[in-house]
Amino acid sequence: MSHLDQIKAAGDAGKLLPSAVENISTWLDADLPAWVGESIGELVQQEAWDELNDRFYRYLAFGTGGMRGRTIGRVVTSVEAGTLGPQGTPTHAAAGCNVLNDFTLVRAVVGLFRYVSAHLAAQDRSEVPTIVIAHDVRHFSRHFCELAASTWIQLGGNAFIFDGPRSTPQLSFSVRWLGAHTGVVITASHNPPHDNGFKAYFEDGAQVVPPHDKGIVDQVNAVPLNALSTYLDVSADRVVTLGRPADDAYLAAAAKAAIDPDIFKKTDLGLGFTNIHGVGGVSSVPLLAHAGCRVCEVPEQSGFDPRFPTVKSPNPENAEALKLAIELAEKKDLDVIVATDPDCDRMGCAVRGADGAMHLLTGNQIGALLADYRIGKYKELGWIPAEGSEHVAMIKTFVTSPLQDAIGRGHGVKVINTLTGFKWIAAKMRVYEEQLTAAMLAEGVGLDYDATPFEARAKLLQKHSTFYAFGTEESYGYLPNDYVRDKDGNAACLMFAEFCAAVKASGETVLDRLDALYRQHGYFLEGTINLYYEGATGADKIARILSTYRDNPPTEFGGVAVSKFEDFGVMDIRDADDELIPKQDLYLVSMANGYSFAARGSGTEPKMKFYVFANAPVGEGTDLEVVKTEVAAELDRIKSAIESDAKLRADG
Repeated sequence: MSHLDQIKAAGDAGKLLPSAVENISTWLDADLPAWVGESIGELVQQEAWDELNDRFYRYLAFGTGGMRGRTIGRVVTSVEAGTLGPQGTPTHAAAGCNVLNDFTLVRAVVGLFRYVSAHLAAQDRSEVPTIVIAHDVRHFSRHFCELAASTWIQLGGNAFIFDGPRSTPQLSFSVRWLGAHTGVVITASHNPPHDNGFKAYFEDGAQVVPPHDKGIVDQVNAVPLNALSTYLDVSADRVVTLGRPADDAYLAAAAKAAIDPDIFKKTDLGLGFTNIHGVGGVSSVPLLAHAGCRVCEVPEQSGFDPRFPTVKSPNPENAEALKLAIELAEKKDLDVIVATDPDCDRMGCAVRGADGAMHLLTGNQIGALLADYRIGKYKELGWIPAEGSEHVAMIKTFVTSPLQDAIGRGHGVKVINTLTGFKWIAAKMRVYEEQLTAAMLAEGVGLDYDATPFEARAKLLQKHSTFYAFGTEESYGYLPNDYVRDKDGNAACLMFAEFCAAVKASGETVLDRLDALYRQHGYFLEGTINLYYEGATGADKIARILSTYRDNPPTEFGGVAVSKFEDFGVMDIRDADDELIPKQDLYLVSMANGYSFAARGSGTEPKMKFYVFANAPVGEGTDLEVVKTEVAAELDRIKSAIESDAKLRADG
């Protein structure tokens, strides 16, 4: 019996999904390299039906920001493994349409090129479509970068790449710096080592948003499998490798994250740094050292390694990932440690408390501390009015702590809430930039936005539009200004170092400052629930949770009534600029005790996410530690009720 007959028989027996049978048959009939058929045949011989289902039940979705998924299967065939590289990289990425490999990557590049070309033509622009591509340290990242650039050149465009791994924020900056039309980062951020991804950016240096996202998705989905084989041989002809000037330009922009760089001269800040085997050391260490920090790197984690061998997960949200950095802090008596994820768009940290111990901070706490410090510093320097202004905005996501809304209100500035993802924060920045440019043109003045000195730009934005003062999201993402249009782990390290230096110079601790915020605005505590559902059956479970929330909204949790239910997929909800929020499967649930939570499916991982927000007032004379204990206990109780309800919904 042939492999194709065995596949059809497995489908008839219910061992393979109908979509998997159809897609495998298409791949076996297509003009693809011989090893693809050999790999599928090996899985058939092993009767690895679950593996084949996961690899072929659908095409890897090119979502609104790109795609992310496995490059190495759970079952690795001998032909895929081939001769392993020195860091365990197989010869071939896994065969399949629901994994990131040469075929799904080329399909994405072709679709992106077609959309950019059509966009330029629609604007009567005769420019050659130009792309900048960066990559992190993951398995196949360099290969995918070179393959994408080669494909773009063969399609008739211009392509720039870097000489090695670079951070996501540097890609965002470089798109604007080079005047490119689009950009791509090959990364899966903090996902497990077997994953990789393809993240797309537009000419403003931000991830794509409507209408471009839908247009790109449609073009990618329209690329047939038989159109890919011509692009599979990588050629470096006409691909331009960026040199030192590109790095220097980004570092100069990232250095502007420090509002008061002189603070580093007033105190000796000891800072530990780990890039957790990723790209962070390329820019973060020079930024910190040049600012005047005493930087100590974690030697065991400083080298590039796609296996991330010293951690369970290369995620700076996790305490375990910061373990070696904290040990270094104790050994060298450091004040603070900072950690960046593999593509260095996110930053986590721990700080030394009055008790002498190192304490981890959450992304919500870091964002709150930075927002309060930076807005206060802008006022102190006279960049914004002392009483605040509706023409100054801090921007956060709906799933980020309400403490930050309270801080913004306390400072008298506008607080914009967006959908999850920094692309929505960047979209607001683009609106503010376009408003200023249009206002200046109306006055007969042409404006080179990026070339305008930052302080002058801040004043002009407050006069004609809105000045972006700070942006943050709970998942350890922060952005100081609009030179970059995505969260920036390099700039975040510098921002937080400046804040820590200022705190140390004042004789306080970071935890003192955090408690001061609680006493001023009330105590806020956040929790998350992550329900992982892998593969084809897992996708169904996530879909059931989302659909039943819409069709049968919850009414109570743990005996606490639901007081308000907001469905962002069907309701018209507007932000503080009175702009309509795009429709999305996001639910905000408010409860009678003042707690609330948000529910959404992850856009990058196979999981359902819940963000739970608790708070309590802190009156004069109130014992803050007692409040913290009581709120934590109630938060755990509510989280348990939410999770139990979600699991019941998932199982139908």
